[in-house]
This record gives sequence, C-alpha cells and structure tokens, in this order.
Amino acid sequence: MANNLFDFGMIGLGVMGRNLLLNMADHGFRAIGFDKDVQKGAALESSATPNTVVKGVSTLAEMIKLLEPPRKLMMLVPAGKPVDDVINDLLPLLENGDIVIDGGNSHYTDTLRRLNFLKDKGIHFMGVGISGGEQGARTGPSIMPGGDPAAYEQVKPILEAVAAKVNGSPCVAHLGKLAAGHYVKMVHNGIEYAIMQLISETYDLLHRGLGLNNDELHKVYKNWNEDELQSFLIEITADIFLQQDDKTDNRLVDMILDKAGSKGTGKWTSQDAMDLPVSVPVIDMAVAMRDLSTYKEERIQAAALYKTAKTHIDVPQEVFIQQLEDALYFATIICYAQGLAMLQKASSELNMDIPLPEVVRVWRGGCIIRSSLLETFYTAFKTNPTLPNLLLDNNIAQLLHAKRQHMRNIIMHAAQTGYAISGLMASLGYFDAYRSEHLPTNLIQAQRDYFGAHTYQRVDMPGTFHTEWKSN
Repeated sequence: MANNLFDFGMIGLGVMGRNLLLNMADHGFRAIGFDKDVQKGAALESSATPNTVVKGVSTLAEMIKLLEPPRKLMMLVPAGKPVDDVINDLLPLLENGDIVIDGGNSHYTDTLRRLNFLKDKGIHFMGVGISGGEQGARTGPSIMPGGDPAAYEQVKPILEAVAAKVNGSPCVAHLGKLAAGHYVKMVHNGIEYAIMQLISETYDLLHRGLGLNNDELHKVYKNWNEDELQSFLIEITADIFLQQDDKTDNRLVDMILDKAGSKGTGKWTSQDAMDLPVSVPVIDMAVAMRDLSTYKEERIQAAALYKTAKTHIDVPQEVFIQQLEDALYFATIICYAQGLAMLQKASSELNMDIPLPEVVRVWRGGCIIRSSLLETFYTAFKTNPTLPNLLLDNNIAQLLHAKRQHMRNIIMHAAQTGYAISGLMASLGYFDAYRSEHLPTNLIQAQRDYFGAHTYQRVDMPGTFHTEWKSN
C-alpha cells in the first residue's frame, strides 16, 4: 500500500501552492493537494507535467489518509487566522511525528506560538519563507526554512530538489532555530521594499528630471542590469517600460496610478528593528513612502498650493546617468547592510542562531532580491560569519568609497530641483552616521537628563550620572 501513498501534501492551491506542488512532481515526488475550491484541485491535475504523479482532493481527511507517514505537508494560505483555522482542522487527523509547514508570510511571533502549541502535541511545525513569485515557485524559488533541525532533515531532499540552483548549489538551507525561517523572510521583504523604493526614485529623476521616454528608460535599466547593478529587480524594471497597455495606445507604466500597496511585511521589519533595536532607516523610509503615496488627493492639493512643477535637471545626460547608477549601487549596498545587521542582532537576541553566510547564499538565486552583489556579501560573511555590519568589511568599504561622491552629487541635484528621494537620502545619512566616531547625541542625552532626569554616561569615567541643570 505504501507505494500508492504520496510524498508531500499542499493545503492551498492558489498560484504559489499549485506551482510549488507541480515543481515537486516534476522532480519525481508524488504530490497531493487540497483546496476548499474543488476547481483548484482539478486545475492542479490538468496542469501537471505528463507522467508525473499529482492528485487534487476535496477534503483534508482524504489528503492526510493518502500521505506517507510521517506526513509532510505545507500550508500556503493567507497569514493570520486562516493559518490557525487550518491547524485546528488538521489536529484531529495528524499523528505523532507528522511535519506541518507554514510556507506563507506569517509574522514570526505567530510562528513561535504555533510551534510551541504543536510541539506539545507531538507535531513538528516549521516556518518556511519562500521567495520568487509564481514563476519561482514553478521553476525554482529561494527557500528559507527554520525550526526543528530533525524535521528539516526529513523534508530537505524535497526542498533541495525544487529550490533554485546557483553553480549547482540549491538555494535552501536550515536558517536557524524557532521562527528563524519566517524572520529571515520578513527581513528579505524589508530589503525588497527598500530597493524598490530606491529604483523608483532613480526612475523619477531619469523620467521627470532628465525627460527620458520609456524606450530610453528601458535602455538605461537594461544597461545597468548588464553591469554592476545586475539583479532581478533591475531586470524586470527594464521590461516594464516596454509593456503596452491593452486599453490605450500608451505604455502601461504611464497608466498605473501612483499609489503603492503593501501586505505588511515591510512594516513588520521596521517595527521589529525598533524593538531589537537596530537602525534600518532605508526600509523605514520605503514603508513611509508607500504610505504617503496613498494620500493622492492631498498630494494633488499640495502640488497646487506649493506650485510644484516639473524641473529639468541641468546636468549632461551621460554624466548624470553614470552618477545615478553609482548612487543606486551605493544605496543598494546600504539596504542589504541594514537588513543583514538586523538578522545578525536578532540571531543572538532572539536565540535563533541564524547563519548569515547561508542566508546570503540562499538569496543568490530564485528570490526577488537576488543580485550579483550577493556574491560579494557571501565572501564577506564566509570570511567573518559574525560580522555585525557589512560596512565593516574592507572590500565593501572600498566599493562604497568609490561611489560616495556620485551619491552626494545626485542628492545635491535632486534637493536643488525638488525631487523626492527619501530613500537615497536615508542611505547616505545612515552611511555618514555609521562611519562617524562622534555623533551629536551627547546633546540629546543632556536634554533628556535636563527635563526628565534620565541620566547620562561620561567620556572620562565609568558609571551613570545625573545633574541638577541650571536655568539661566
């Protein structure tokens, strides 16, 4: 009978769940899926590659019955209550030693709660981050598992088979204890927010500032993707400018309203960074700018009130484009540095033992933030796995030093002409603050002690001090 049982089950057959399950089947695993929508089960089977073993079922009980013990199954359902609902439905059907994986974008605190809840019942629970979108799920995503190492060893052959490959190495690894998988994915998404914000700012400077049309923009980003900025996000940005609108004669990008949505993972990154605390101002600014973009009517009123007009940037085109490429390169490094510093701090503070070299290795292929820069970061963390911040690596320092004057030039031109480049500014501000041996925060601490007796430390002796400040 065992030969007729299935190797892996999927709960939730939306685009991601269906494609990941079909990917497993393509690699020789017997795959079974359940969705409340029976049509999705039928679509799963009809989409399967010939001669693979794929089955869609209409009840959880049937799926559990047909899985090889110990059962290995994944939920790809919306984060929050739907995950808890599925777990409650599964509990009467599962047995000791079964493995339940949450492959959605759950907040890591929810993953911790569910892990402890199921551990008491003899069920292994793993939070696994998956990046790469629907195409990545079908052909090879980046996979970020965390939790029980013994449970990971049981699902490792399946995950390694379906993951993206870079130089033959699968983009999956056990990334730490407890809720490490979802924590790493959360920070991944925060970095994604930040880089997308930076790219959008360069687009504004090129399009409105220099007056480049969509064909010219395509060429710029295509050239950048063939140079130091090679990455998935730059690649798709180049593609976007050529897409025709199917409802008008215009390019689609020009018909899309400038209001950006979000699903909350960027916000979680900012919130949790503040709790650690770790400074991630580019991610913070990316979240803030998405929020600000939703105030479209107010922005229209403000543009009229302040007589905002398109201003041409008076710099030779080739010169400005080269400076902007260097500025984006500089700022992109800062984005990764902030996110990886957050993971390094969380690894110890939250007892997750996150291996930074493996995180960077896993991100090199399949995921949304894959970039040629990750090879440089991988080298840095292989040399020093406990590196607290990429900015302390000698090779990274040389890269930033080579680009920083162009970064300053771009910010100067944008500030003088009134273009909003909050992400680029936050990148430079972080860099200048991090490399400063002295910050003016001694004055802040004096103010705190003055009005609230919050005490301060001294530069010349150990201890904590308070002064009765005099009013003059």
